[in-house]
Amino acid sequence: MKIVSVEATPLEAPLAKFVARARQTVPLKARRCLVVKITTDEGLVGYGEGLTPVAPQPAAAVVREVLTPFLIGRDPLDSEPLWEKLYATNKSRGYTRGYQMIAISAVDIALWDLKGKILGQPVYRLLGGTFWDRIPVYATGLMMEGDTAAIVNLAHQYYAQGFRAMKLKIGQNARQEIETVRALRQTFGSDLKIMVDANGAYDPPTAIKIGRRLEELDVYWFEEPVTPEDVIGLTRVREHLNMYIAAGECEYTKFGFRELLLKNAVDICQPDVARAGGITECKKIAALAQAFNLYYAPHAWGGVICIAATLHLAASLPNLLVCEFDRVPNPLRDELPVEPLDFRDGFLHLPDRAGLGVTPNEEIMRRYTLAT
Repeated sequence: MKIVSVEATPLEAPLAKFVARARQTVPLKARRCLVVKITTDEGLVGYGEGLTPVAPQPAAAVVREVLTPFLIGRDPLDSEPLWEKLYATNKSRGYTRGYQMIAISAVDIALWDLKGKILGQPVYRLLGGTFWDRIPVYATGLMMEGDTAAIVNLAHQYYAQGFRAMKLKIGQNARQEIETVRALRQTFGSDLKIMVDANGAYDPPTAIKIGRRLEELDVYWFEEPVTPEDVIGLTRVREHLNMYIAAGECEYTKFGFRELLLKNAVDICQPDVARAGGITECKKIAALAQAFNLYYAPHAWGGVICIAATLHLAASLPNLLVCEFDRVPNPLRDELPVEPLDFRDGFLHLPDRAGLGVTPNEEIMRRYTLAT
């Protein structure tokens, strides 16, 4: 069996209102991603996704112009050697991060989906089986919009849906945000895990000062307290706080995570399977985290293919802590799949269909396809 075509489709689904977060350089007025479709000479198809919240077109161009020539005619079951070939090709050009790795991630996920369909097995079985028959998730959706009462009201809605862990975006108004955390804690008591995510908004002294206030409110983890480039600053924050420090959504490959771990910068690793190198590489990142006795809690702020790939990998990991389940409006998560995600009672349940178990609706894909 051989690969005969590779298609890269950038998608954009407009949103009704702006989504706010700290360190916002480009207004987020749409949900975007790259979808890669790989077809074999026997007509089997695999789908992958690259996480591109701002502009998916450059990653699509990398797939078409750089990666595809190395994929056509190859056996789709050779996902590991193909990953190394694609990585080496980009490395030789000096590109081991950014759009190049996002493109490789999308291709790798598509190859795993295809491999599962060829062998008639869900991807999690090909990864060694499951430690988890259902995946614990937390809600990302308490954004920086509205006052404390509005955020607490939204948290009530998530709580009624079964969520017992939620993440609040912070980084603009520390006084109000701490009061919001206080209100959440007073409302839900110890029954709710509260996480905060600053998206790199603070310098280390400010992050430490705010973190000490958050500790008093039993916040479970402090995510990206400083800019992702400041690994030494992140280490400094971790040394001064008695709470979990989480980071990694902006990191790439096992080599990037090796630096985070060697510098004792994190307690919780958060790679995104659609950015950090796909399923092939994120499994290695998870193993590296396990070797350092650290948790794996993947970032997953993409479309339905990203979420499905995240779940299959997560199910196979002994050091999984929890998965992100983004609740911000997203047609690429909710409208795109033929088979919807199965969320019940605070857990996402694994599909048992071959491959990733999700199929994009081609008509919906055409509706949201960006011109290139």
